[in-house]
Amino acid sequence: MAETIVATIIMGVSGAGKSTIADALAKRTGMTYRDGDDFHPTANIAKMHAGTPLTDADRKPWLTAIAAAIDQAAAAGTQLVIACSALKRAYREVLVHGRSDVRFVYLKGSRALIAERLKARHGHFMPATLLESQFATLEEPGPDEPAIAISIDASIEAIVDTIVARLGLIMHKATS
Repeated sequence: MAETIVATIIMGVSGAGKSTIADALAKRTGMTYRDGDDFHPTANIAKMHAGTPLTDADRKPWLTAIAAAIDQAAAAGTQLVIACSALKRAYREVLVHGRSDVRFVYLKGSRALIAERLKARHGHFMPATLLESQFATLEEPGPDEPAIAISIDASIEAIVDTIVARLGLIMHKATS
């Protein structure tokens, strides 16, 4: 019997569609959606809002808090979909922290497409000017990581369909 996936982490640079896809996936599967941004300390949000890239030291408490939420979900017997940039392998290792029941979905897209999306986005603390620092930090998941890459050049429904199929997720049955 296949192991249940406790956490599916939707990762990628800012503007790739992490929150949108994670929310849609959670609704489709009945998992609980959590936005990784909600785990940031106030100081991190202030830095990003000011256009200052976060350091690894800034990210450590944020990643540790998300990893703790994954442990809590496993202990409660629930499943999470988390939108989290997880740009570096080291960050993903903190999130997985030895667990075999965590998967990453890397939302992959061109700089041009993502920049266009960021320009159209309003009310988010991550300015478009930090996109280059995000791409500079990005380490695409390797073949030895529990990750799949999905092109963002498709509809939300098509992206979610692909994730569900590739990870073998069970669809939530809607009640009438």
